[in-house]
Amino acid sequence: MANLKELKNRIASVKNTRKITKAMQMVAAAKLRRAQEAAEQSRPYTTRFNAVMGGLAASVGGSGSAPKLLSGTGSDQVQLMVVMTSERGLCGGFNSNIVKKAKAHAAALKAAGKTVKILTVGKKGRDQMKREYGDFYIGHVDLTEVKRVGYTDAQGIAKTVLASFDAGEFDVATLFYAKFVNVVTQIPTAQQVIPAMFEVDEDAADTTLYDYEPSEEAILADLLPRSIATAIFSALLENGASEQGARMSAMDNATRNAGEMVDKLTIQYNRSRQAVITNELIEIISGAEAL
Repeated sequence: MANLKELKNRIASVKNTRKITKAMQMVAAAKLRRAQEAAEQSRPYTTRFNAVMGGLAASVGGSGSAPKLLSGTGSDQVQLMVVMTSERGLCGGFNSNIVKKAKAHAAALKAAGKTVKILTVGKKGRDQMKREYGDFYIGHVDLTEVKRVGYTDAQGIAKTVLASFDAGEFDVATLFYAKFVNVVTQIPTAQQVIPAMFEVDEDAADTTLYDYEPSEEAILADLLPRSIATAIFSALLENGASEQGARMSAMDNATRNAGEMVDKLTIQYNRSRQAVITNELIEIISGAEAL
């Protein structure tokens, strides 16, 4: 059994840890509000943009003049996975859930005989993916120094992906990130961006017919690279909100667990202290009776 001094030091240590986790929870709550607003404000634009792009893509159809970003290379042999995680830890299973989905996708591709290439955004995903899939790793985007993710950051990632695609280094590109629902729920998501795929709600779609000038193919050729940057930016915003929500939940759990541990250690300390006092009283009484 630990002596009184060890128990006292341990109680003090757990209390200090509880102060840190409580402070981190409050910081995450403040950041979550801003990150959630940014993610939610981007969704209407992304939804409408995808609806317009979906209409254009449907009008072009399978014509031979469709841009390569829409029609693809005609093969799906080489697959690029863009795994987007956080730069920092202490956010529960946020990073692990994204990496788990990415690893399952990579394993399925390998089993089908496909060639896998991995680009990571966020060092936590890089560290986990490299352990098992280091041979497929082709690059990393470091956002450690970025205080607040902006569209320019998404454009930089998009330029890297597009340059690789134009060089013929892959056929299909898929984003992996966590879609924010609420503080306790973040859904790991895989979204194919090359060849572009647009989901359009037929009931909510605009049925108005448009004449385009220039042609649909020319408009798509100009907008498709922007759509990739938009998808990456939306994923970064969703990831940012999901990270802060996961961190807030994890730190709240850690604070409560620390409080429970302090209570248990305090009870153990009091019992040990009472046992010491009782032993001292017995010794005193026994000495007095011996005299």
